Amino acid sequence: MTESAPPAPVSAVPPTGRLYGVGLGPGDPELMTLKAHRIITSADVVAYPVKKGAPGVAITIAGRYLNDGQVRLPLEYPVTTGTTDHPGGYDGALAEFYDTTAAEIAAHLDAGRDVAVLCEGDPFFYGSYMYWHERLADRYSAEVVPGVTSVSGAAAVLGRPLVQHDEVLTILPGTLPAEVLAARLRTSDSAAVIKLGKRHFPDVRAAFEEAGIAERTWYVERATTDRQRIEQLPDVAAESVPYFALVVAPSASPGTPFATNRTPVEPVAEYAVPAPTGVLGSVDVVGLGPAGPAWLTPEAHAALAAADDLVGYGPYVSRVSPRPGQRRHLTDNRVEAERARHALALAEAGARVAVVSSGDAGVFAMASAVLEAADETKSPVPVRVVPGLSAMQAVASRAGAPLGHDFAVISLSDRLKPWDVIARRLTAAAQADLAVAIYNPASKTRRHQVADARDLFLEHRDPATPVVVARDVGGPTEAVRIVALGDLDPEIVDVRTMLIVGASTTRTYARPDGTTGVYTPRRYPA
Repeated sequence: MTESAPPAPVSAVPPTGRLYGVGLGPGDPELMTLKAHRIITSADVVAYPVKKGAPGVAITIAGRYLNDGQVRLPLEYPVTTGTTDHPGGYDGALAEFYDTTAAEIAAHLDAGRDVAVLCEGDPFFYGSYMYWHERLADRYSAEVVPGVTSVSGAAAVLGRPLVQHDEVLTILPGTLPAEVLAARLRTSDSAAVIKLGKRHFPDVRAAFEEAGIAERTWYVERATTDRQRIEQLPDVAAESVPYFALVVAPSASPGTPFATNRTPVEPVAEYAVPAPTGVLGSVDVVGLGPAGPAWLTPEAHAALAAADDLVGYGPYVSRVSPRPGQRRHLTDNRVEAERARHALALAEAGARVAVVSSGDAGVFAMASAVLEAADETKSPVPVRVVPGLSAMQAVASRAGAPLGHDFAVISLSDRLKPWDVIARRLTAAAQADLAVAIYNPASKTRRHQVADARDLFLEHRDPATPVVVARDVGGPTEAVRIVALGDLDPEIVDVRTMLIVGASTTRTYARPDGTTGVYTPRRYPA
């Protein structure tokens, strides 16, 4: 019988401690989670970041819960907002700080001691802890304990919801350039900007003003603490702003769609004008893009958010999300001149007015009507045109690039110009071998124009010339097809359709998904 080998010696290496990143919440010690409380009261070592010469916010929140038997490990920043003579600059100084302090924490972990690293708010929400985590979590057992964020704390003390229903919340650091902040804010339903301080606050406020939402924005300092301060953004003195402050533009919605006590935003009388305020307003003529918020520019979003009065054709006004206090004037599609004069009258009474158009406001839309009315009446109101993505651009993008070379844009509507003028222009464009984007090709009462236009083109174009027939681009019933000019059936064209007739050089190509695309080469044959 063979004897078994003796057991291998057991390693004498002691087990390492466990690393915890503990979120303490926004400042009120009672907003600390039960789990955070359990860990910081039982950990062998409690580490916390602190500015030189300051007591430290994190340890101030948690200190009352610690006991004398725990090791306290302050992690003192070498630099916060000042300058440094470190050869690597500010970033180099901080990188060295995190490397050095991570080694201090690791020494305790190697000795078998559990270490709780305190973090205001949430450790992974712009928290300092994340930089120790990335240096240590691959070598030690680590756990992150989430905390209530400063943004949540600010919303709570403001008593205003951050977002409702389908709204989107945008959170931004105040260290971004003002123009970047403004661009992000223009497309936000609601927003919060953190990391302020007197150095960055003026740019942050300027960004909210540029985005047109400063008046509904709040400044919150040290939320949930006994040093809490709340003011409307325009009233804040920049020199008084600490780092632990934030700016919040909460939800502008009148309420969730499920509330029973909602006050709906109702349209007012079509041409109602409030009493004059003695202050001259302004008019923005805003292009909404072809359909849906995805094609609304940040500049257009800001103009709509800032407007006191919204004026336009009913379906276009209905595409704009209601804002409490904003008056909405919905009118028929055939009263452009009256609508333009009404917008100017509202502005002369002191209102900031947005006149909306589908697509681009300057392409067969309200910009020319408003400017004409302002010119005829010598109105003192400043008029700004806010461009939008045009229907022809949207249609061309869906088809490929049919407008890749010279092209013309012609409306087939004979409501504002006679058909013989339209026919001459179609003929001229066809003779010049231009691709042509055709607006307003047909309606319920205008049915001959598409057939007549097709026949005019056929006098100068090959019947195989590609034609893009696009309906409701960007909408729920979007349909884009490519047909030959000789096969164009006027019956498939309605008021929601746009056409692009190719030039002699326009080509079709097979896409990988099996559909057909169209493009016009940049070069014209010699």
